[in-house]
Amino acid sequence: MAISVNINGEQRDLNVDPDTPLLWVIRDHLQLTGTKFGCGIAQCGACTVHMNGTPIRSCSMPVSAVAGQQITTIEAVSGPEAEALQAAWEELAVYQCGYCQSGQLMSAVNLLKSKPAPSDTDIDQFMSGNICRCATYVRIRAGIKHAATQLATEVTL
Repeated sequence: MAISVNINGEQRDLNVDPDTPLLWVIRDHLQLTGTKFGCGIAQCGACTVHMNGTPIRSCSMPVSAVAGQQITTIEAVSGPEAEALQAAWEELAVYQCGYCQSGQLMSAVNLLKSKPAPSDTDIDQFMSGNICRCATYVRIRAGIKHAATQLATEVTL
């Protein structure tokens, strides 16, 4: 069955079963491999993408549920928050193995859009759905705070 989805600003008509998880459409059909498979039950956050700007877990979302929605993957996430976070991740060497980082970044982008100056508690609560197997949580929090500081500095200049 043909399903039309908008991924990264491009309308795509796909012949897939409507129950196919969005993750597998993204990775296997569109060859966008930045979004990762972690647990398959929407608990770890490695598969996080944005639907209309809101983080969702693509491993448990049937592709039929995203028809007509705007899906953004790590390959196309953009804007000041994304750029500040990517720079902070590099500058502070936030990642260790890197496997969960696309999901971490996708969630963190949404956090900074909704709370430009998050507290440690805000970060911990918002990011609690993203698991890091290497336990780099302290560095992830530092990266988010660094990006928030950079964004605030740019606004005041």
